[in-house]
Amino acid sequence: MLRRTDLRAGLPTAVADILPRARLDLAAAVEAVRPVLDEVRNHGALAVREATERFDGVRLSALRVPASAVHAAVAALDPAVRAALAEATVRVRQVSAAQRPGTTNTVLGDGAEVTERWLPVRRVGLYVPGGLVAYPSSVVMNVVPAQVAGVESLAVASPPQPAHGGLPHPAVLAACGLLGVEEVYAVGGAQAVAMFAYGAGEECAPVDLITGPGNRYVTAAKRLVQGVTGVDAEAGPTEIAILADESADPSYVAADLIAQAEHDPLAACLLVTDSIDLADAVDVSLAVQVPVTRHRQRVETALGGQGATVLVGSLADGVAVVDAWAPEHLEVITADAAEVAGRIRNAGAVFVGPYAPVSLGDYLAGSNHVLPTGGTARFSGGLSVQSFLRVQHVVSYRRRALAAVAPHIAALGGAEDLAAHVEAVQVRLR
Repeated sequence: MLRRTDLRAGLPTAVADILPRARLDLAAAVEAVRPVLDEVRNHGALAVREATERFDGVRLSALRVPASAVHAAVAALDPAVRAALAEATVRVRQVSAAQRPGTTNTVLGDGAEVTERWLPVRRVGLYVPGGLVAYPSSVVMNVVPAQVAGVESLAVASPPQPAHGGLPHPAVLAACGLLGVEEVYAVGGAQAVAMFAYGAGEECAPVDLITGPGNRYVTAAKRLVQGVTGVDAEAGPTEIAILADESADPSYVAADLIAQAEHDPLAACLLVTDSIDLADAVDVSLAVQVPVTRHRQRVETALGGQGATVLVGSLADGVAVVDAWAPEHLEVITADAAEVAGRIRNAGAVFVGPYAPVSLGDYLAGSNHVLPTGGTARFSGGLSVQSFLRVQHVVSYRRRALAAVAPHIAALGGAEDLAAHVEAVQVRLR
């Protein structure tokens, strides 16, 4: 089922380059969405409606979902799903609250202080995809840390569904209602990103930050509006790496590879192991589990396209392979999982031991499931409270403190030929 890459003889210098991963080539998508963004910037709500009718087959009388529809979705929600969303909210809120940085004050000398404070952005647009499946869990993952950060204005956009009367999926609406978000728009794709970035007249005010995953057109649109507004990341196809040894249960490993593969035909699924016996057993288990999984075709496409088993000579080499690949999700299922996980540097989220599958993180772990993909975990992290905050330095100096550093300012200002900088200090001290 999984093709094999045998690295037991040693690791090549550019090991990540030989491992499978769906590449997100945004060049064509950027050019495809550029006209949509230009139309929305120039014509506002009218252009959003036209794009929605063209791409989603829905003619909107209003971009915003009526509050009554949000309330109705909450009332109709399956009690079990409601309880699950409530528990997920409690857990994500608890983890998010622990992430919020405090104000720090640094005294540099007599009368010289710098205060660092963290301030939330004022308004955020949260995108919730509506492609192959509905994602009410993504509402929780985006909204809760924004609320904990103190964002005062939250708007959610999710594609209209013809099967649901031109509204977003009821589960998405219900999740918004449960979290107290009533500003919800039946808009998806690049036009939703453009609406958030440029506004849509009186129907939608522009935002300061856009977060949330989406398809390549959403990602391309986020790239184009960066600078007009902030964006969280350019999310690509989902991915999992599992670092396992002979102690791992092959049925667990196979189940977790399948679970990630059912997200997307472009999902990347990597097993890294020093045990050929485990690799063989996982193949046997996949042969049993894949034919009976609900989304078999999607899973087979993903595993056949971006799935692989990497055989390594040691767990130390396995750690090196994982760090080079920098997966969105990493499971460590080894005899000493906590110790091995502690050696991992590059991963969006790390799941330790046999009872912490990625599915747990998708819903109820308390961690956030909006994570860096495509190897970007080498330099970025997942969505958190900090994503909705920006740092501000407050500088407070008395005259004597300014006088103490004036000679240094004069030296540096002179070196840079910025005489007015020096004079702006000297005028205060004469």
